[in-house]
Amino acid sequence: MLETLRYLVGSAGASGYGSKSTAEQVTENCRDLHSITAIITGATSGIGAETARVLAKRGARLVLPARNLKAAEDARARILSENPDADIIVMGLDLSSLNSVRNFVSEFESLNLPLNLLINNAGKFALEPAVSEDGIEMTFATNYLGHFLLTKLLLKKMIETAKTSGLQGRIVNVSSSIYKWFSGDMIRYLCEISRNKLRDFDPTRAYALSKLAIVLHTKEVAQRLKQMEANVTVNCVHPGVVRTRLTREREGMVTDIAFFLTSKLLKTIPQAAATTCYVATHPALVNATGKYFSDCNEASTSKLGSNSTEAARLWTASEIMVSRGSKAVFDPLTSALDYDRKSNSKKRKE
Repeated sequence: MLETLRYLVGSAGASGYGSKSTAEQVTENCRDLHSITAIITGATSGIGAETARVLAKRGARLVLPARNLKAAEDARARILSENPDADIIVMGLDLSSLNSVRNFVSEFESLNLPLNLLINNAGKFALEPAVSEDGIEMTFATNYLGHFLLTKLLLKKMIETAKTSGLQGRIVNVSSSIYKWFSGDMIRYLCEISRNKLRDFDPTRAYALSKLAIVLHTKEVAQRLKQMEANVTVNCVHPGVVRTRLTREREGMVTDIAFFLTSKLLKTIPQAAATTCYVATHPALVNATGKYFSDCNEASTSKLGSNSTEAARLWTASEIMVSRGSKAVFDPLTSALDYDRKSNSKKRKE
C-alpha cells in the first residue's frame, strides 16, 4: 500500500527521482554526451522516441535501427527539428529476423564508429500467434532473441570502445514488471507456442516470457562481463505502465476501458522514458551492473528472475537458437531441449 502511494504521488527514492520524474529531468546533471555513440532499438515512437530525443538533446550521436525506415526517418526529422545539430544515423533492422540482425551489425561495423551505449528498447505485444522466419514465436523472437544476438555481436565493439576511450560502456535492456506473471518451464513453453501456436498461445503469457528472458539475460551478461573484466555494464529497467504503440494490436473498447480505469497509474511517455535515460547516463551508476530498476531506483527481482541456473540455461538455449544451422536439418528448439534433458540427466546421475 505504501509503495502504491509513493508511486501515485511520485515520491523520490534513494536516487533522488521517482515515478513522476521525466527523461529530461534525470539527465540534467549528466555529463555532456557528445563523446557518446548510442544504438537505440524501437526509437520510432513511444518510449524509444523520447529516449532518443533526450539523448540527442544532451549531445549523443544516435544510431536508430528500424524495420520501418520511413518511420525512422520521420523520428530523425522530429529530433532534428528540435536539435538541428544532432548526429543521427538511420539503419534497417528487423529484430524478428536473425539474418537481419547479423546484416545490421555488419553494416554498423563498416561505419567504423565507436559504441558506448546500447539500449535494447524495441518491443512487441502480438495478439495473434505467429512464428518468425527462424521458427521462433514472434513475441519472443522480437523482444528477446533478436536483442540477445544483437548484444552478443556488438559486445566486442563495446568492449573495445570502452578500452580505447576510457569511458565505461552501458547496455540497457527494457523489460517490464509483467515478467513476474510467468511461471513454469521457459524453454518448454517456448517450444509449445512455437510449434503448436493455435492450441497453446496466450499473448500475455508469451509477452511475460519474453520479458522474463530479458531479466535473466541481463543477469547472465553482467556475470560474463565481470569474468572478462570488461569495462561495460548491463542493467534492465521497468519503464512503468504507459499507453504506447506497443498495444496497437489490442486496440478496442476493452483496451480503452482498461486504460481509462487505470489512468491514475499511467505514466506519460517522458516519465516512462526516465528510468531508461537514468540508467543509461547517470554518473551515480558507474560500475552498477546486473541490476533491475523501476521508477529510476534499483528494485528487487522475483525468485525466478534472480535464478542464476535458469539464466545460464536460457543462455545455452539462446546460443543454440541463434546458431547458423539450416532449419531443414537443425531445429534450434529441439536442440535446446535436448541439451536441457541431457543436462538434467547428468545432474541426476551425479
